[in-house]
Amino acid sequence: MEPIITYRERCRRCYSCVRTCPVKAIKVDQGFAQIMYDRCIGCGKCLTCPQNAKVVVDRMVRTQELLASGAPVVAVLGCSFPAFFHTITPGQLVSGLKSLGFLEVHEGAYGATLIAGSYHEALAASDAPLIASHCPAVVDLVERHFPRLLPNLVGTVSPMIAMGRFIKQVLGAETMVVYVSTCIAAKFEVQSDESAGAIDVVLTYQEIDKLFKSRGINPQGMNEVDFDGINPGDGRVFSLTGGSMKVLGIESDFLETEILSAEGESHTIDIIRDLNAGRISPSYVDLRFCDGGCVDGPARDRELNHFFKRRVIVDYRNKENSYPAAPHYRSSACMPDLQRSFSDKSLKLPSPGKDDIKRIMHSTKKYTHGDELNCRACGYNTCREHAVAVYQGLADIEMCLPHNLQQVEEDRGRLMQRYELMRRELDRQMGDNPIVGDDPGIQEVLELIRQVGPTPTTVLIRGETGTGKELTARAIQRLSLRNDKPLVTVNCTTITDSLLESELFGHKKGAFTGAIADKKGLFEAADGGTIFMDEIGDITPKLQAELLRLLDLGEVRPVGGTTAKKVDVRLIAATNKDLELGVREGWFREDLYYRLNVFSILLPPLRDRVESIPSLAQHFLEKTRKKLNKKIDGIEERAVKAMQRYSWPGNIREMQNIIERSSVLAKEGVIRLENLPTIFAETFERSLDSDVNRRRVSFKAERELHVSRTEKNIIARYLEESGGNVAKAARLANIPRRTFYRLLNKYGIEVQRVGK
Repeated sequence: MEPIITYRERCRRCYSCVRTCPVKAIKVDQGFAQIMYDRCIGCGKCLTCPQNAKVVVDRMVRTQELLASGAPVVAVLGCSFPAFFHTITPGQLVSGLKSLGFLEVHEGAYGATLIAGSYHEALAASDAPLIASHCPAVVDLVERHFPRLLPNLVGTVSPMIAMGRFIKQVLGAETMVVYVSTCIAAKFEVQSDESAGAIDVVLTYQEIDKLFKSRGINPQGMNEVDFDGINPGDGRVFSLTGGSMKVLGIESDFLETEILSAEGESHTIDIIRDLNAGRISPSYVDLRFCDGGCVDGPARDRELNHFFKRRVIVDYRNKENSYPAAPHYRSSACMPDLQRSFSDKSLKLPSPGKDDIKRIMHSTKKYTHGDELNCRACGYNTCREHAVAVYQGLADIEMCLPHNLQQVEEDRGRLMQRYELMRRELDRQMGDNPIVGDDPGIQEVLELIRQVGPTPTTVLIRGETGTGKELTARAIQRLSLRNDKPLVTVNCTTITDSLLESELFGHKKGAFTGAIADKKGLFEAADGGTIFMDEIGDITPKLQAELLRLLDLGEVRPVGGTTAKKVDVRLIAATNKDLELGVREGWFREDLYYRLNVFSILLPPLRDRVESIPSLAQHFLEKTRKKLNKKIDGIEERAVKAMQRYSWPGNIREMQNIIERSSVLAKEGVIRLENLPTIFAETFERSLDSDVNRRRVSFKAERELHVSRTEKNIIARYLEESGGNVAKAARLANIPRRTFYRLLNKYGIEVQRVGK
C-alpha cells in the first residue's frame, strides 16, 4: 500500500501539491493531481494541500492486527519523541505503549550509535565525496533524480533500519518491529527492496496518540517504566541541527570546507546539484531534507516552534536518563549487518525539442518572451518548465491560469455575440416591422429609420421614457449592413459610474481592486457590429471624454491600459433628457453632443398617437394571449375609447403592462372597461361629461348618464352599509344577489369582504 493517497473528490485544481513538490513527482491528468511514486522522494511536502486531498495512509489497523496476533511486537521511538510527547515523561510513554500490548519499547536514537562506526570506515576508505545516507528522502533524491551520485552515497543503512535489524537479530526474525517518528519518507523506505524486513510498520506520533485515545489509555496518570534495549547516550540529539555530526563523531569547525552539513529542501537540492555538476568536491556531505532536522519532519507537532522542541530534547539528553539494558541485549556482542546497496531508480522521461516547446507554448498563446508571465499558478517555476511537463505527460495545458482566463474572456465575447444573434432572431420572428402604428408621427419615424438604417451614421434617438427607443434601435440594426453582427445594448443608468467605464472599455489586470484579470469591454465585444447606449445623458464627464475619443479616433483604451485598440462600431444613442439644456448648463459636453446628434429621431409620446392606440392595443393583446395562453377575443369599444382619452405618462411600456394586467382580469374572453385601472373609467366618464357639455344630446341619453351615476352611488352606499357583505347589501337593496354582483362588475366596484 502506498504511504500517501489522494482523494480525487477533494482535488480542486489548486496545484498546491505541484507547487510544493521539490521534484515535481505529481502528475496532473484532467485536473486530477496524483503522486508519481516512481519519482516521489517521500518528503511529505504535498501534505500541505489546503483541501486535504493528500493524506498519509493510516497504519493503525495494521498495528492493532500485529498486537493481536500473539507475535512479539517491539516499539521503537524516533529521536524526536520527547518533543511530541512533552506533556508526559518518557517513562510514562513507555508504560502507555506497553499497555497497548508492545513487548518492548526502545529508543531509536541507539540506531545512530550503531551506524557511527560504518561512517568512520567509509570516510577513511574513500577519496571521493561521500553523501550521508541516514535520511531516506536524500537517498531517494539521489536514486530517482541524480543517479550519477549513487557511488557517493555512504553504503550504510539508516538508524531506523539499523534498529530493526539489531532487534530482530537479538529477539529473532519472528519479532515484529513498529517504528514511530515524524518521518514520512521512512514509510517509503521500509517498502524498498534494500530495507525490506527490518521494520514491519512505520507510524507517526499522531497515529500512536490516536491508538491511546481509541483504547482509552492516558499515559499521564501511569507509573514510569524504563526503556528496553541499550541507552543511546548522545544519540538522543541526532534529530537536532548538527546532531548527526556529533553522534557520528565527525568533527567540523566554522572554517571547514571539506565537510558540509545542511538541512532543508533548498540547501539539500542545491548541494546535490552542485555535486552532480562537479562544481564542489567536499570529502563529506551530511544532508537532511527537512528544515530544522528530523525534529521538524512532516509529522511533527506544528503548534510548537523549533527552539522549544530543541530545548526539550537537549534537556532530556542532559538529565540522568540511564537505564540498565535487558540481559539479552547485554550478552549480545555481535553487530547486525549495516551495509546496503543503492540502485538507479530514475524514471526516464522523453526530452522535448525546441519545436515541441514552441508548439506547446503557442497553444497557450505565448508567442514571445513577454507573453511568458511565469506566474507559477500552474505549480511550475516558469512557463517553459510547464511546457516540458506537458510534453512529458506530467501536466495539462489547462493548468495555465492566464490562458484559462483569456479563454473565458473569448468565450464570453462569443457567447455575447450568440446571445445578440438569438435576440435578433427572436425580433425577426416577431415580424419584419415590430413598430406598430398608423399615425403620422410614427410613420415619419419609420421613414427616418428606412433612410438611416443602411448607413454607418451615428443616430441619436430622443423621446420620453417608454416610447420605444430600444425598439427603434433594433429596427435600425435590422436594416443596416451590420445586421449579421451583434447589437450590444447597455443602459447607462443601471451600472454605477465606477463600473460603467470598465464595462464599456474593459480593464487591465490590477487596474483597480477586484481586477484580477484582463477584461474585454462592450465596445470591443461589439467590434464590427452596433452598440446601443440607452440614457446616454446620464454618463459622467469623464466617460463623455472617453466616448468622444472613441468616436473621433475609432479606438478604445482599457482602464489601466497604455495601448489602444482599433474598433469598428456603429453607435446608436438614446436619451429622454434635454441635451441642449445640458450643454448650456455644462453637464453635457458640447462637442460630444454634436458628434451624437448627426442624425436625430424624435419619438412622439403615446398621447399624441391617438389614431394608433386601437392597433397598438390589439398588437399587445395578441402578444399577451400567447404569453398567458388564454383565449381573449378582443377589447370592448368603451375600453378602447377610454385608452384614447388617457394621457399615458408611461407611454408604450405602460400600455403593454396594462393590457397584460387587464387580460389576467378579463372574463368571458373580452377586456372591458371595468378590467382597466379605475383611472380609465374616471377618464371615460369625464370625457362623456365633456361631450354632453359641448353638444346637445337627446333627453334619453342625458337621462341614462345621470341614472348610471345615481345607480352606482346607491350600490356603493348599500355595500358600505352592509360592511362589504354582498348578500346583506342585496337584501337591503331588495334585489337578487346575482343582480347585485352584475351591477358591481358593471361599475367596477371592488368588494373588500364577500359575505355568504
